[in-house]
Amino acid sequence: MKAIKRLLYSWIDKRFLGGCSSYNSLAVRKSCRSKLQARKVFAAHDIPHARGMTFINPLRAIRFAQEHGFPLVVKPNVSGFSRGSHFPITHYQELYRAIFYAKGWWPVSVIEQYQEGKNYRVLVADGEIMSVIRRYPPFVDGDGQSTIGQLIDKENVIRGQMQLGPVIHPIPKDRRIVGYLKKQQLSLDSVPALATRISLFNRIALAPGGVVEVIDKMSLPQENRKLFLKVLSLFKANILGIDAIFERGIEESYSSQKAILLEVNSRPYLKMHDFPRFGQAEDLSSYYAKLASLEVGEQDIF
Repeated sequence: MKAIKRLLYSWIDKRFLGGCSSYNSLAVRKSCRSKLQARKVFAAHDIPHARGMTFINPLRAIRFAQEHGFPLVVKPNVSGFSRGSHFPITHYQELYRAIFYAKGWWPVSVIEQYQEGKNYRVLVADGEIMSVIRRYPPFVDGDGQSTIGQLIDKENVIRGQMQLGPVIHPIPKDRRIVGYLKKQQLSLDSVPALATRISLFNRIALAPGGVVEVIDKMSLPQENRKLFLKVLSLFKANILGIDAIFERGIEESYSSQKAILLEVNSRPYLKMHDFPRFGQAEDLSSYYAKLASLEVGEQDIF
């Protein structure tokens, strides 16, 4: 049976978890594999999180929308790299479509209220804040002369010069980008005004061209640091990637603004911390050395 589990995990690892770290035991990974598990821990220990629920029957999601209104988020209960996630959902037609596509990834889905704000990934390891990055969906800033298509080309040249690939992808000019521009009554031929930021997609994932910015971890107030370290201890993990949204910014205490923790990642993708588009890349080698020296049980079993 263990041999079968190892083969299954090897396939899952190559197919869906390429580049993700593996420093937690099987017990820890099982404890935070789904978004529902994280939500239960957050609720039990007074960790700020979005109001939401899991569902199999789409009617439950529709009733949630009727009760709580829009905007909303729908995502698979088990997934990674924002696969199958849809937000912000602002009306029922978008909701129906999101329910359908989310179930293509996992039969159990999550619906929750959407929180506007700045999106972060906080790495906590060995009782310390290891790294903090802010994550952005793909965007370009207008110069008053270039089309959006030309601005995308210029941005992709910069990414190539910075040697951010293959972690940070070039921005594609595919149907996703074109479709998202169309929703804003824009196209690749539109010319944005000077200093006007044009969002090219709603998701913060790397595949459609999203980028990251390194945040000085020393800028986190003590209350925020304690919050993230508390989560690490609750899951008894060696390392966690904690996703959070802060209305005004992580440099301000979570208790003084709208802030929620979204989920925990027991196998966080560490490479994106080494290839920021904005900010100075940190030397995290000492953390990697400590993590590599750990005795971790059943690393090769799902």
